[in-house]
Amino acid sequence: MAKSGTSDSDDVIIIKKYANRRLYNTRSSSYMSYITLDYLAKLTREGKDFQVVDAKTGDDITHNILTQIIMEEESSGQQMLPVGFLRELISMYGNSMQSMIPQYLEASMEAFRKNQEKFQSAMEGSIKNSPFAQLARQNLAMFEAASSAFSPRKDKPASPAQPVAASSDDEIAALKAQLSAMQRKIDDLVDKK
Repeated sequence: MAKSGTSDSDDVIIIKKYANRRLYNTRSSSYMSYITLDYLAKLTREGKDFQVVDAKTGDDITHNILTQIIMEEESSGQQMLPVGFLRELISMYGNSMQSMIPQYLEASMEAFRKNQEKFQSAMEGSIKNSPFAQLARQNLAMFEAASSAFSPRKDKPASPAQPVAASSDDEIAALKAQLSAMQRKIDDLVDKK
């Protein structure tokens, strides 16, 4: 997600908060559209940048709204922040190190996000090249061969019955051979563990 102030102002959605505690999207097609904290949480998850401004004073209150979203998530049973972390965070207020904490937390979250992307890429790559993926491709090929063996052939007439039966017998024998080969591979994988 782009940080406020670092992207073009056209990309930032401006949300105004009024005295009645309602939030309005100033970019929507209607004059003003009422939005919820859930909607802002969704925007955040989608990586969209927004800024919440107090309609009366013009103050940027994005931090307060984001904190409120976290509180809503934490109170709804989606607890992600451990008690020990919260205690440490609270103890940093008023500490001489307080000014360094925001940059440290941002850098930590950015590193976590990058590591998560690398992990997902590595997992996808390992699954594509794993023996299990190869077995899945073989299973699919056997399923297609089996379904074509039992469906009438378009390239050969159904009569006389003898040549089609012989062809089906050959395909069944080939399927049995593939099944045996696959069973050996599975046994080899189990033995390696």
